[in-house]
Amino acid sequence: MTRYQLAEPIAPEIATELSEHHPLIQQLLVNRGITTSAAAKSWLTPAYDAALNDPFLLNDMAVAVERVMQAIAKNEPVVIYSDYDCDGIPGAVVLHDFFTEIGFTNFSVYIPHRHHEGFGFNADAAKTLAKEGAKLIITIDCGIGDRDAVAEANKAGVDIIITDHHQAKADLPEAVAIVNPAISPDYPFPYLCGAGVVFKLVQALLTKDDFAVAPGREKWWLDMVGLATVADMVSLTDENRTLAHYGLTVLRKSRRPGLQALLKAQRASQRHLSEDDIGFTIGPRINAASRMGEPERAFKLLTATTEADAIDHLEHLEQLNNERKGQVAAMTRAAHKKLQQQSDIPLVIVLGDPDWRPSLVGLVANKLSEEHRVPAFIWGRDGNGVIKGSCRSDGAVSLVRLMETATEQFLEYGGHHASGGFSVSDTQIHTLPTALVEAYQAHSDEVLVDEPVVIDAHITTADLSRETVESLLALGPFGVGNPKPLLQLSDVTLKGVDAFGKGKEHTKLLVPTLTGTMEAVAFFKTPEQFSHTPATNEPVSLLVHPEQSFFMGRMQTRLRLVDVLSASII
Repeated sequence: MTRYQLAEPIAPEIATELSEHHPLIQQLLVNRGITTSAAAKSWLTPAYDAALNDPFLLNDMAVAVERVMQAIAKNEPVVIYSDYDCDGIPGAVVLHDFFTEIGFTNFSVYIPHRHHEGFGFNADAAKTLAKEGAKLIITIDCGIGDRDAVAEANKAGVDIIITDHHQAKADLPEAVAIVNPAISPDYPFPYLCGAGVVFKLVQALLTKDDFAVAPGREKWWLDMVGLATVADMVSLTDENRTLAHYGLTVLRKSRRPGLQALLKAQRASQRHLSEDDIGFTIGPRINAASRMGEPERAFKLLTATTEADAIDHLEHLEQLNNERKGQVAAMTRAAHKKLQQQSDIPLVIVLGDPDWRPSLVGLVANKLSEEHRVPAFIWGRDGNGVIKGSCRSDGAVSLVRLMETATEQFLEYGGHHASGGFSVSDTQIHTLPTALVEAYQAHSDEVLVDEPVVIDAHITTADLSRETVESLLALGPFGVGNPKPLLQLSDVTLKGVDAFGKGKEHTKLLVPTLTGTMEAVAFFKTPEQFSHTPATNEPVSLLVHPEQSFFMGRMQTRLRLVDVLSASII
């Protein structure tokens, strides 16, 4: 059972400092490390120019700018080489839009095939692009670890500019320039996403030469930066908070036909677009393109200039997303069947099939981990014959620590407490299930995560007004480093409990308020899957995220249900 802990109440002197804000907002600000009036103002209303750092503080930025300007001046063939996810693809759109805006047309976009080429800048692509005449390749969201591919490009006379944000290995590639906040000692904020880094490159280019671009025009490209910053789950603090804040502002006004078509098809309100819309509507469709082997479809959707082209690309993207859902459903059914053949659910689930796409197994792992509340390691075989997999946990077990106790089983591995990835040899895959269970048993003290989930504050039904919820949402956008406010409603006597959806897979509770009732909903979680099973007319404690939904144009203030506890707990 998840362990919860209530945040410490704020000190009187800090309450005085933040007195212009509602006490609940004060508590939430302090829980996020904000203790002064000035810091609160900066957090709630980020100042665009003041909050963004000088792009020339990034490593090799001056060299990168000089080389790009040389390519533009000489009309050299340039290739934008981006990663295939919802960071690399929006980043490619930013650079595409910049080149298009300044009238530079001698460029192309290359996005590697996830199944056959894998992550990063690869040597085969370098050879192919060199043969096709490329003189400069600019990577986005990849390249920092690809020494061999960069060496291959150098050998063919192609210059490489790496823009990336991932951690570097000991030996850096011998590129013309490497622009990466993670290796930039003078840059104040090391946690930009890949699209954020390429936006800084565009900022730097426009600082050196405006290219007859109207002042502020680049801010329209922040929609892609905001999309990537939220989707790539980087820390939404400091500069990223500003980029995400203004990125969402631009997304709500974006004139991109592809984006508008996507949101219209999903009956999502563009005017009220939120980080949840990125996480559950836009991001999955961008990622579905690469999972199904056609990442360029997502790029074409985001860069479409006519409604007809946008609809064409969207229809294909929806087809890919539906195929992805179908394959994941089939894989999940097969995984369930494999589990049913075992006498008991093991401490660590390890399942796979050579015919499963590694790009899809993380979705299956997530489902199995949620259902059985144990770590799930699910694998498939990629287009090069390598066994690769993804693992998921509810956070009670640290996956990276678990893999560290069984390093001999893996060719490669990495991740965090709740998610990770790995590759395994054909020999070791047969011993992996037993090895991980034994590692869990032998090192349980090391792999178990004894970190409580912090509840931001207690609230009462009087705090559930539309005005208070709107004040809470002003703390967003929410994500890594700025989690959604987790609030506790104690001793609530429910007016109704309902499982809804085609398969009754979702939960809706009716919570009494001063003016009637409010819905508390949880998707893909049934009533019996909470810490305490709720029942009508029974007092319980609810852990919730207040939210506003604008589905199908209807504004609804409601609660997103995180957990149900016995009324006596906390």
